[in-house]
Amino acid sequence: MKKLKHKKLWLTIAVMVVLICGAFVGAGTYFFKMACVPGPKSFLSSSSDKLKKSDPLYKEKIWFKKATKHKWYIQSADNKYKLVANYLPSHNAKKSAIILPGYMDTKEDMAEYDALFHQLGYNTLTPDPRAQGKSEGKYIGYGWPEKDDVKKWLDLLLKRNGSDQQIVIYGLSMGASTAMMVSGLKLPRQVKAFVEDCGYTNVKTEIEHEAKALYNMPAFPRFPLVEILSGINKLKVGYFLNDGSSVTQLRKNHRPMLFIHGDHDTFVPTKMVYQNYRASQGPKELWVTSNSKHAKSYADHPWQYRCRIANFLAKYVK
Repeated sequence: MKKLKHKKLWLTIAVMVVLICGAFVGAGTYFFKMACVPGPKSFLSSSSDKLKKSDPLYKEKIWFKKATKHKWYIQSADNKYKLVANYLPSHNAKKSAIILPGYMDTKEDMAEYDALFHQLGYNTLTPDPRAQGKSEGKYIGYGWPEKDDVKKWLDLLLKRNGSDQQIVIYGLSMGASTAMMVSGLKLPRQVKAFVEDCGYTNVKTEIEHEAKALYNMPAFPRFPLVEILSGINKLKVGYFLNDGSSVTQLRKNHRPMLFIHGDHDTFVPTKMVYQNYRASQGPKELWVTSNSKHAKSYADHPWQYRCRIANFLAKYVK
């Protein structure tokens, strides 16, 4: 009888463990879909397409709407997806900027940044990242697979515009982290500088932060769920979340980089910019903007934003 009771106890424990593990895997799959599969996201603020004259960047956005845009295409670095970009030429310019959008943003959402770089005399090439906008793709890679796509855009830009181009890479939010990840690659000599605005240090750290901020999730079950999500990401996207590190890539970067971050950013915490800044090994500057939330530094400080970028790049792009 005693032996039978022990057997039932262990069977009950085994069933509970299986059920708990199943629940965690199910929850991890749900959060992978929320974080990494493109589609409407309840945690993103919806923006109206209607332009208002009260918008501090109204003129820039109107300019973009009227500007001539050429469509450029490449196959993704892994040859799985067709990717598309807007190319906006500047008259006889030997300077080009690659502009990288944020999470779930498109090349059209970067209108004011295209305008900014045109004001500074640059051609601009602004891709839709894989799985965003008109580019093909199944999953959002948070910059890690996208960094290799950017390398292919670089190669195309040099092929079409000539080897005498001087190139700057600019990124916003996820695009900023993509730019920082690109900085650690072996790049052509024509890449002269980087500008990143409100990028995160590491994909895993950012997703852990969002799990806590959006769902008020305590350390348990947050940590095991993110680990499961990371494993699913490895199977489907090809890397563990912790491998997607801006900091690791910046330690290999020796090119100039301007770091920008709002001091009221709660989506990508402001403290992350200090870790990124310390990691970069090249000439660097840091500007933490006052009273700015996530990706709002340009709208809040338009004149200073242009001047900071112009003055920084003037040192390295002739």
